[in-house]
Amino acid sequence: MQPSNTNILLMTDSYKVSHWKQYPAGTQRVFSFLESRGGKFPTTTFFGLQHILKYLEGVVVTRAKIEEAADFFHDHFNNPHLFNRVGWEHILEYHGGRLPVEIKAIPEGTTVPTGNVLLTIENTDPFVPWLVNYLETLLVQVWYPTTVCTQSRHMKQFIKDAMVSTCDNLDGLPFKLHDFGYRGSTSVESAGIGGCAHLVNFMGTDTMAALIEARDTYFTTMAGFSIPAAEHSTICAWGKEHEADAYRNMLEQYPTGLVAVVSDSYNIYDAVEEIWCKELQEAVLTRSGTVVIRPDSGDPSKVIRSLLQTLGRSFGVTRNTKGYLVLNPKVRLIQGDGITHDSLRHIIADIISSGWSLDNISFGSGGGLLQQLDRDTCRFAMKCSAVQIDDVWHDVMKTPVGDEYKRSKPGRLILCDDGTGDYTTAREGHGTNLLRSVFSNGYMLNYDDLYTIRDRAAL
Repeated sequence: MQPSNTNILLMTDSYKVSHWKQYPAGTQRVFSFLESRGGKFPTTTFFGLQHILKYLEGVVVTRAKIEEAADFFHDHFNNPHLFNRVGWEHILEYHGGRLPVEIKAIPEGTTVPTGNVLLTIENTDPFVPWLVNYLETLLVQVWYPTTVCTQSRHMKQFIKDAMVSTCDNLDGLPFKLHDFGYRGSTSVESAGIGGCAHLVNFMGTDTMAALIEARDTYFTTMAGFSIPAAEHSTICAWGKEHEADAYRNMLEQYPTGLVAVVSDSYNIYDAVEEIWCKELQEAVLTRSGTVVIRPDSGDPSKVIRSLLQTLGRSFGVTRNTKGYLVLNPKVRLIQGDGITHDSLRHIIADIISSGWSLDNISFGSGGGLLQQLDRDTCRFAMKCSAVQIDDVWHDVMKTPVGDEYKRSKPGRLILCDDGTGDYTTAREGHGTNLLRSVFSNGYMLNYDDLYTIRDRAAL
């Protein structure tokens, strides 16, 4: 028997198992949609559905899985009559175990104003209308990669705006925000799909699972890159009295290219002023490449300003065409501690106000990138908006008193052009639907690689 986590009958909320008995008599079809109802960002960059659809693709209903589910739900509910055995056996017998639903979605990487439909689903066999919202639990999980992708793109916008103001070019933009989120993720799978969502916008990552996800799901052989880098264990292993030797070893072991050296194991200010700017200055200047110094504690804005001034006095600076100071290209900084969507804006503002170009620094983010968010960050929800009963379609909507955000949209919905080049949600028949079929009756359609998705998401 396959592991339970591959049994689609078990990949739902418990209460949905009983819903097949709850629709009105004569119900033939159910139509539901997914949207971001607002929240932290004004737009949503859709990503991650291709990963989720892998769970639905192919023959996913078998006799063994039906029997497993029947036994499981009997024990779970202490009731042998809640499980819809007849419905699942119908899918097995008449559809060969493939799911008779159609899913349409906006192409991944597309940025849409919040409050618009991103995905729709309806059953294609009138015998199984309950199946649509049985799959809601799994489909709504696209909130996570979409929210990571959305947040990462907004962070990229901060960085790009700062570079336009303070840099002579945007060459370094794809590597300005590095993903350090693997260890802080809740699972290998979340690190993979969340880290891959970040790779829609940037190309720097230490999250190996994201590269595997990009390769296996988004057909991109190598989606991100990294460099040799120290961690505290490799520096502290030398002992405080040999801190300079630990740094020198990094230069000797990696004599060319970029190398990152965490330098706050003891005193970041002394490490930079006494070791990097004096004892190892000549070694840095004669090395063929760039040494990236990483502070990893303290107030980021205060530390960065101080280190830029110290490095500038020792290694020299130039003033670029925008009038901002740029360090000798032999040295740079990376701030990898405390970087979130909110802190990034303030740190960048402090760097610029101090007269420094963003060429001097890159950023890394872990928990702030992949974990400090939830489904309510973008207020994701999937709702039924129409049902067909005895061949007649009826609108379905909720209008809860006291919570306007939870008011849902009625009707069979499409996403179309609003006439100004942006997106709007409309009823079917009132425009050209920009949602495309991505899944039909057990088959995935319209695969995209990460390169294509990146092009759609480009600023």
